[in-house]
Amino acid sequence: MSKAAAKKTTIQLLKYGVIGISNTLITLIVFYIVNTILGFSYVIANIIGYVLGLANSFIWNRTWVFKTKNNLLREACLFCAGFAVCYLLQLGVSYLLLHHTAISTIEISWLPMKNPAENIVMCISMVVYTLANYCYNRFITFK
Repeated sequence: MSKAAAKKTTIQLLKYGVIGISNTLITLIVFYIVNTILGFSYVIANIIGYVLGLANSFIWNRTWVFKTKNNLLREACLFCAGFAVCYLLQLGVSYLLLHHTAISTIEISWLPMKNPAENIVMCISMVVYTLANYCYNRFITFK
């Protein structure tokens, strides 16, 4: 890889990280509000958080990170397909952590959380989602 290509990739990764942080904040804040404050289930709160993060992600990745002007419908379809695959991966990781590890017994009394284990699992599984989703979008959606 040339220095110019390496620099472009590094800048792209940094921008993707900024968008990832904003998506993470949107997803976690929405998840917390919907799950903890409104009392909806983990799955419903997770879906709502991810859908709002998805909309934010597509707009910013298309216009700022990958700067594509390719077919909008094609990219949106590929982006949604990648989201579905990576989201299912994230849900699988969440399920495994919540149902097959001791993480589900964690209690943190000093934090204002109804379900601390679910919030912790959400953070862990988001890392898996983010890494898989970057690879998918870099090499498939916005190539």
